[in-house]
Amino acid sequence: MQIELCAASIEAIYLAKSLHFDRIELCQNLDQGGLTPSAGFIQLALDLGLETHVLIRPRAGGFVYSEAEIQVMEREIEFCSSMGVKGVVVGVLSADLRIDMQQLKRLKSSAKNMEVTFHRAFDDSFDWKNSIDVLLSCGIDRVLTSGMSSNIENGIPILEKIMTYVDSRIEIMVGGGVNLANAPKIISQVKPNAIHFSGTVKTLLDADSVFSETILQVDPTKIEKLRTVCEQAK
Repeated sequence: MQIELCAASIEAIYLAKSLHFDRIELCQNLDQGGLTPSAGFIQLALDLGLETHVLIRPRAGGFVYSEAEIQVMEREIEFCSSMGVKGVVVGVLSADLRIDMQQLKRLKSSAKNMEVTFHRAFDDSFDWKNSIDVLLSCGIDRVLTSGMSSNIENGIPILEKIMTYVDSRIEIMVGGGVNLANAPKIISQVKPNAIHFSGTVKTLLDADSVFSETILQVDPTKIEKLRTVCEQAK
């Protein structure tokens, strides 16, 4: 089982390096669910030798995109390829909340030889079996899912069914609310190919500034404990 850190800050990138995570999903603006990171963030992760998978998400909200947004995503993917990124993380749905096969194939084509992960847009889709079939037909490498639930613990029964259905044809990475209390249960019952977490806490940033914000800030102690718990539960 691989352990992936959702890294959305410089501090998280360095923690992923020092704690020897198998890989990272690199993003920014985690408070909005994660958006595409800057070129500088990507270069830092690559300079540290981290296996880097970059989130390609141009805006917050749902995953039904306009043609202009798809074109931006294609350019971001091509840029990642030119930098030597290992993989990209994408998600596209149609208006009826099915995976948009046509748009996904376009993004997969832009990725060339990079790995492609389909993110938790999967959990917003209409039917998990149909969604898995679409991902398989498009040659997607893995899917990040909480079992069609906003709470991963509630999604365990579906995750178990998904693992049986895919039968090693695509990697299943679980994430979305993984914590110290539920990680062992998730790993032992689901037996996923990978587990994904961010290890963040809500923090008031720069309280004395007029631009103060409450953000999701990485918690080093939480991340180290979560990584240890996941390693022990393998």
